[in-house]
Amino acid sequence: MTQPVSAESAPLRQTDAPAAEPAGPIEPRSEAGKRVSEETYWTRYYLEADIQYEWNDGVLEEKPVSDFETYCIYVWLLRLLDTFLQAKPLGKLVGLEMGFRLSLPNKVVIRKPDLAVVRNDNPGVLLPVDVAYHGVYDLCIEALSTTKPAHIHRDRVQKHGEYAAGGVPEYYILHADPERRAFYSRNDSGLYEPIPPQDGIIHSRVLPGFRFRLADLLAQPADEALRDDPVYADFVLAGWRADRERAESERLRAETERVRAQAAEREAEQQRRRAEELAARLRTLGQDPDEQAPPDS
Repeated sequence: MTQPVSAESAPLRQTDAPAAEPAGPIEPRSEAGKRVSEETYWTRYYLEADIQYEWNDGVLEEKPVSDFETYCIYVWLLRLLDTFLQAKPLGKLVGLEMGFRLSLPNKVVIRKPDLAVVRNDNPGVLLPVDVAYHGVYDLCIEALSTTKPAHIHRDRVQKHGEYAAGGVPEYYILHADPERRAFYSRNDSGLYEPIPPQDGIIHSRVLPGFRFRLADLLAQPADEALRDDPVYADFVLAGWRADRERAESERLRAETERVRAQAAEREAEQQRRRAEELAARLRTLGQDPDEQAPPDS
């Protein structure tokens, strides 16, 4: 006769199985498209949100993500700009999430360019404690996201118009596809016009002396190659020389300190030996070294 199975020993039925654990972390839910006041944006969404948002006249807009190849172009140009500004300190470099407010004729927007520059002569001073810029950037750079048509439209059309109307002197759009890149300079009429390449080289107007070869955005040559390239040598080599001079100065300082320390050790050792020799002579003469007054110096 089959023995009954107790409830405690019975296998779990399918309906009794515990719920499966999520395969990965739960992504925060986007609030793009939500209408919020400017005050709410600054206090709740500008720094505190898990998702990066910009603010377009009362509406949240999520910052899109670029593909990896475009990101690499962004990083290479960032490093080149940083090298240039170290060699020729015309301004300060600002990355990613530092937003700025543009009061336009028909609306107000708060944008977070992927990369920006504030010139030293800009009337809007960038302070070390600032988490938002209270002026208009001199150069804005966006790494284009092509994941949605709306993202392309935002950088190529919407921000193009906003940055020009807001007074941003220069605007670059980066992408791995050369056809999607653009480099603009604001003319006297307040409109953007393309910066014409000269022999395949873009020359910045807002940062005199800064330039880059369009083909190098994909090639991304290393610093060693840039030092020997006439397109970059005057600022890359200058920065490299400054680094070398700083390193050499630090090496000489450390060497000087080492020599001084060795001389102090030798002097201390000589003093110790002289004291030992004096103590030995005093003992030979039958005197207590501890009672002997130190000789006049």
